[in-house]
Amino acid sequence: MSDVGMGAVRGAIGAMAMTGMRTFTADVGLLRETPPQSLAKKRRPTGVLSYVPKSRRRAAVELVHWSVGIAGGAIFGAVPHELRRASWFGPLYGLGILMSYDFGVAPLLGLKQSKRPKPAEQAALIADHLLYGFVLAGLKERARD
Repeated sequence: MSDVGMGAVRGAIGAMAMTGMRTFTADVGLLRETPPQSLAKKRRPTGVLSYVPKSRRRAAVELVHWSVGIAGGAIFGAVPHELRRASWFGPLYGLGILMSYDFGVAPLLGLKQSKRPKPAEQAALIADHLLYGFVLAGLKERARD
């Protein structure tokens, strides 16, 4: 499989792992709501989401999140191998995606996450994006090298 294809697969797995971590952190009270939940609960969704019945919106938003994870993974796979092998690059890449959401997507969509989150919420979001980056980096592959 190509590096881009493997990156896309790891991106899907990483995004799904993030879903699990976010469910946990929300259930223990570290997050008021996850970014996908914030999108799903938006009163007047725009674009394609406006055609999704409210009862299916959360699932649709989760599919969008996984799709973003796949695209982010494919882009990661296109980065030069030498950079991807650096132990710090995967987690840094994951944090870069969080920053693009915090400073780009959330403010543009007027989501709660565009306001300053509580330190515990920010820590939980940082942790799940670090997890995504570690999954992309493929620690098993690095150990073989």
